[in-house]
Amino acid sequence: MLMARLIAETGECETRLATLADRLAGEGVRLVSSHRAGEMLELRLDGGTVARVLDAIDSVFAPAALLASEGEIRVPELFVSDMDSTMIEQECIDELADYAGLKPQIAAITERAMQGELDFESALRERVALLVGLEESAIAACLADRITATPGAAALVATLAALGTRTVLVTGGFHHFADPVAEMLGFHRVVANRLAVEDGKLTGGLVGPITDSAVKAAVLGEEAAGLGAGALSLATGDGANDIPMIAAATYGFAYKAKPKARAAANGRVDAGDLTSVLTLLGIPREDWRES
Repeated sequence: MLMARLIAETGECETRLATLADRLAGEGVRLVSSHRAGEMLELRLDGGTVARVLDAIDSVFAPAALLASEGEIRVPELFVSDMDSTMIEQECIDELADYAGLKPQIAAITERAMQGELDFESALRERVALLVGLEESAIAACLADRITATPGAAALVATLAALGTRTVLVTGGFHHFADPVAEMLGFHRVVANRLAVEDGKLTGGLVGPITDSAVKAAVLGEEAAGLGAGALSLATGDGANDIPMIAAATYGFAYKAKPKARAAANGRVDAGDLTSVLTLLGIPREDWRES
């Protein structure tokens, strides 16, 4: 038995549900039951795979936010998230590059890396090298002037933390940005890369090991193991570097994601904000926290 949850407005919902049932039947999947709780519609299905069910739902209810997973859905003990274009609305290195007059060049590399077209570490080192000589003070200016939290991010983190979930921000970006973002949003732990600085300027290098896709997945695994057997995990991300982490999580959400990351997820948020995740987890609005 497979459970799917989606966010759907009440208007024309019954007609769309009948259309979905027909499309699922064509995939050999039987719609056993449906139940509405506020804006969330929960379906129980017999047969099929997560990917096929998600694609069928997309074709009828898109661009609704949705989740499909085996078994019962409940609040996870662990939440691990990407930062850039997930918890915040920007790509930090692209915005920082603008202070060096290099945003178009660096943003083009970032986009290819996010799409999974480039090796992450090589692309990261190439972009950082282009920032050699940039004043470290540009980072504080960038944070203040350019970086904004994604709508719903603060509520998602604060609500999960209030319910006892451990929260970890793990990013292929930099501690210079991730530490203040984590403090702003209330994450318990940060894992990130570290920019090398000498005499108040970026050297164009990095300090220490690289936080890449393997590290992201490893952090999720280590944190989940520390919480004990059976701990449920939630991950959110948007790019190729997030795929192993998303795939390893109990609930792996692709948030307005690149195609490869979206295909790897069993949860998708294509419209709306990050509070959609709270709705799909079944957390009532009266339990939501803002900070």
